[in-house]
Amino acid sequence: MTAMEHRVAALVAFYRQVETERMQGIPILNPALSVEAVGFRKTTDDEAVAEGVLITPWFMSLVRLPLAVIGHGGRVGRKQVHAFGTERFEFIGAHDPVLGFHESCALFSPMNDFGHQALARETAQEVMTALKPVETPPAAAPEVPPRRAFLFGRSGASLGRSS
Repeated sequence: MTAMEHRVAALVAFYRQVETERMQGIPILNPALSVEAVGFRKTTDDEAVAEGVLITPWFMSLVRLPLAVIGHGGRVGRKQVHAFGTERFEFIGAHDPVLGFHESCALFSPMNDFGHQALARETAQEVMTALKPVETPPAAAPEVPPRRAFLFGRSGASLGRSS
């Protein structure tokens, strides 16, 4: 098992534990879904980070997961914009002693619109396909699009936002 596969397995195990120990009986928990990591890949830049989509019964998020367990360095709850494939998104820092520091960007929460795991997985795969890494970084950093606008193929400008 590669370092990335080991880290992604730890991510999934952590959120499965959260589901069983902290989320039972919570109304936003969709019983038709389970925790699954989709499309994780190593970033194309110099950072030792895996990025992909995490599906849980209560949210679906883009996740940036360092390939080594690292401390939070005061970044828990802090927002930072990162390139994720061809786009830029605002991520928020989180930390668990076993998992270490990681960052996420919510795509869907709650997950009530997903009637089964296959639909959630297909959506996550489509997100990862749409966010294929670029070979060379863009010259200018594009505006951060709203998450839902990205998912529906609209830019910030088409939503009435000015540049």
